[in-house]
Amino acid sequence: MLAVQVILCAVLILGGAALLLLGFRGLRGSLPLNTYVGVRTPAAMRSEEAFELANRAAGPAMLAAGGVAVLAGASLPALASGFSVALVGVLGLVGAFGLMTVGGVVGNRAAETVPAPAPAGGCGGCAGGCCGG
Repeated sequence: MLAVQVILCAVLILGGAALLLLGFRGLRGSLPLNTYVGVRTPAAMRSEEAFELANRAAGPAMLAAGGVAVLAGASLPALASGFSVALVGVLGLVGAFGLMTVGGVVGNRAAETVPAPAPAGGCGGCAGGCCGG
């Protein structure tokens, strides 16, 4: 049982620390456009501006998710019974996942307010040169 408690504690604390970093960088606008972390919905990935806005909007929820996970993980060593360890571990994981989901939804809604970028080229994207000419 102790091994499970240690593993769960490490997962919660390390995952929570990653979420805290992600939320902090998202709030500051220093998270670069990428395909690995952050809000990566189609609306957020349309442009760097949309990605930045989505992650700024999701930042508070990501910070809260990280805080919940770290607090749950840090409290596990103080718990004695297997039931209380399981309960706190599950509540920490579910709470962090729920807050991450809220952050993603809020971030996506924010990204949807950013207009789509204009098509490339000065001819409205016509193939083979300018249309109508």
